[in-house]
Amino acid sequence: MTVVLMLTFVIGLIIGLPVALVMGVSSLSALLAGGNFSLLVLPQRLYGGINSFPLMAVPLFILAADLMTVGKLTEALLKYTNVLVGHVRGGLGHMNVLASMLFAGISGSALADAAGPGAVTMDMMRKAGYPAYYSAALTATTATIGPIIPPSIIMVIYAVTDNRVTVAGLFLAGVLPGILLGGALALVNHFSAVRNNYQFVSKAPSLRKVFQSFWPALPGLMMPIIILGGILGGIFTATEAAAVAVFYALFVSFFVTRSLNLKTLPGVFLRSGILTSAVLLIVSMASIFSWLLTVQQVPQKLALWLGGLTDSRAIILILLAIFILFTGLFIDTLPAVIILTPMLAPVAAQFGINPLHFAMMLVLNLTIGMVTPPVGPVLFVICTVGRLRLERLSRAVLPLLLAELIVLILVIAFPAISLTIPALFGFTR
Repeated sequence: MTVVLMLTFVIGLIIGLPVALVMGVSSLSALLAGGNFSLLVLPQRLYGGINSFPLMAVPLFILAADLMTVGKLTEALLKYTNVLVGHVRGGLGHMNVLASMLFAGISGSALADAAGPGAVTMDMMRKAGYPAYYSAALTATTATIGPIIPPSIIMVIYAVTDNRVTVAGLFLAGVLPGILLGGALALVNHFSAVRNNYQFVSKAPSLRKVFQSFWPALPGLMMPIIILGGILGGIFTATEAAAVAVFYALFVSFFVTRSLNLKTLPGVFLRSGILTSAVLLIVSMASIFSWLLTVQQVPQKLALWLGGLTDSRAIILILLAIFILFTGLFIDTLPAVIILTPMLAPVAAQFGINPLHFAMMLVLNLTIGMVTPPVGPVLFVICTVGRLRLERLSRAVLPLLLAELIVLILVIAFPAISLTIPALFGFTR
């Protein structure tokens, strides 16, 4: 059964079928070939994969991000970040990084970041004289900060898949890695600006101008504070926090910015619904695929094989990281999380690796995979928005990708980067 499952999966990927369809067809083929389970298992597992209270946070966070974008909070954040860093060398590049870090606290999605504020900052950089492919490469890599700084849709799905960690714990574990990621990309941008003599595009702001730009951006800046503060304060769960985020976004868009009305609201719901259906279809198909892997004891076999190679915890973690990075080159992030988590998390636990540390490594690893060809969804979005060639963008992204890989190595080598803040709130053991 395992051979049929994996062979069908690989063939489906090679011929270019959608990943969700590949996982569904592979699972059905394995069930037919094995004959050990009734085919009724298929619809039961498909439904069970999305019949989850924590998973309700995913469509709610998607809706909240769309509402905040329509509510012009993204525009306010871009203006605020431009005031803060637009006057320094490579200022628009720094604005790109900072805007992505701030928008990450709203969207939780790399694709939303790339298609939303990323597209705007990329256009601003190009008009200011930055090379088109450098602007696009920086925008693509800064978009990967979205799933790392909380809230994060990928972290919600990971926590649903692995009961060793909680959504709140994962959110906290992503804070320092997200800041490191932003700092590394800002550093690369600084050296690029100095080497290529990118000019300043604005004057140093007065204190008054800083405060004037801060107030319109304040509602957007409050979103992650409300989400994390409510969860850590025991006021609501992560799923309830997503619902609170939706109501907050509605209130701000209707009564503060007044950019949303009853006529435009159905369009926002429709866009969010389409994206949610795509995400949940992947989750549903991946759930039956990962269940079959678990039933066939693939994690136990993998742990036994790795144990025969070495008993060093550090080497095991490195081997797992390399395997995840390689997988991320060919499989999209969401299905990869659902497939790899039940397969590799038990292996990591068996070798004494902290569940939160491993979870953060996996999420960061797969997120970096969103800007690595041949399957780099963020690259495709940026190419579409910027009308650029994928092969040239793939080359331009390499120095920035190297900076992200250095951050990944630091996260793997120093567990404290992921575990310090969760430990302060009692989420590590």
